[in-house]
Amino acid sequence: MAGIGFSLRKLFDKKGIFNLCRAYGYAGIISTGPMLLGVALLGGISFAARLGGMPPHDRELLNCLLTYSLLASLFISSWFNMGVTRFISDMFYEEKNDKVMSSFYGSTAIMLVLCVVLYGTFLHFSGVSLAYRLLCLWFSLVLIVVWNEMIYLTAVKDYQSIVLSFSISLMTGFLLVLIAILLGFVRIEVFMLAIIAAYGLLMCRYLKVLLDYFPTRMGSNFSFLAWMDKYRSVVITGGMLNIGLFSHMIIMYFGPLQVQVEGFFYGAPQYDIPALFAFSSLMITTINFIASVEVRFYPKYRDYYGLFNDNGCIRDIEQAEAEMLSVLRQELVYAGHKQLFTTILFIVIAPPVLEALPLGFTALSADIFRFLCVGYGTYAIANSMMLILLYFEDYAHALIGSSLFAVISTAVTIWQVLYGNRNFYGVGFFAGTLVFFVVSVIGLEYHTKRLPYYLLARQSILPRKERGPLVFIADKLDARQERLEAQRQSQSAADKGNAL
Repeated sequence: MAGIGFSLRKLFDKKGIFNLCRAYGYAGIISTGPMLLGVALLGGISFAARLGGMPPHDRELLNCLLTYSLLASLFISSWFNMGVTRFISDMFYEEKNDKVMSSFYGSTAIMLVLCVVLYGTFLHFSGVSLAYRLLCLWFSLVLIVVWNEMIYLTAVKDYQSIVLSFSISLMTGFLLVLIAILLGFVRIEVFMLAIIAAYGLLMCRYLKVLLDYFPTRMGSNFSFLAWMDKYRSVVITGGMLNIGLFSHMIIMYFGPLQVQVEGFFYGAPQYDIPALFAFSSLMITTINFIASVEVRFYPKYRDYYGLFNDNGCIRDIEQAEAEMLSVLRQELVYAGHKQLFTTILFIVIAPPVLEALPLGFTALSADIFRFLCVGYGTYAIANSMMLILLYFEDYAHALIGSSLFAVISTAVTIWQVLYGNRNFYGVGFFAGTLVFFVVSVIGLEYHTKRLPYYLLARQSILPRKERGPLVFIADKLDARQERLEAQRQSQSAADKGNAL
């Protein structure tokens, strides 16, 4: 969300190592909270289950139940993330903060219904016990609320409460698991209930922060649907990114590395473990994007566009554009160098460490890990450039890049599973990220050379009347809400008159 860096900049302006660490910590939790939670959850619970003496089959099933629920919640929420974010940003710009929480309730309700229908259908035919099915569905529903809250929390400046809630919830989860181990309740159901309790606590604490920040709400809960139609390309971009990120893992569940754990729950431990740890290598660049690119780039971006609104002279506009693009290039190069160093460090150091741990990390896993590290590193830089394209409202290149990423990553991975060499598993994902990177570079280079043209010449002279099924639904619901509010107001006035 544009502007979060403005508040983080105040933290980075403070001197001292402690303040610097705190600023990066806040940026990390806000920007990579879901990723950190996912990695900590799967890694920590797997270790705790092994420590508690859980049978191998139960450990594999627990890992599958958690992984499938995570993927289901991320897949459903990814189709709403960017559209909802755009709606929130526009409401702030129009000073209609009362509509923010309404959209939260509406978007959450729709996603929960979709999760019950889609994931619930899969679970019904999954072949596992009823208790596991209910726990998985419960867990995924809680996750969806948390992911949606994370979007809205980017608008909240109370970083201390956000980080405190995150830390308390994470520690609560592991504490409950530890207590279960000490009491001898080393069962899948107990571990899942502990995890659900931890995420439920996080959900409640985040909701309290949101309600403190947005105490009132008005309008229809589904006004944001019009934005889903208006910015359809942005919505599809968010969904395609998610497909590109995770499709290669799901495809491996049905390839030569598959392990049928129970019913329709499959795994590929030789691929899952390296994917999990390789995925964590992109967090450095993700945090750096929030902490450096937005903190330094956004003020220049705001000043440049402000000159057009404030009748700035041509010389000032050209100078502001040059300064903005110079900062952008510096930060992207800096982020690239950081990611390159991190990727090399992971490739060199991580395999021997992972092989020494009791995780089932094999020589084949090490080969896969190297390809995936390069792929996730490339994705981190490409995604940073894609987000800059969204800043400049170049939705076309963002959509093309994310779509090619999803299609190529999926198609090449399928080809590898059918005809490829096992030692090259992971190359399909890397191929998709490489194309994503190239398209992002081309799009950013093309658009930044023509900024004044895109800003002035391609704007509509007359406001466009958006059309689409979601716009129609949103308009109908808004009109219905207005009638209900008018009736309540008239009834309230009548009651006051009768009382007098």
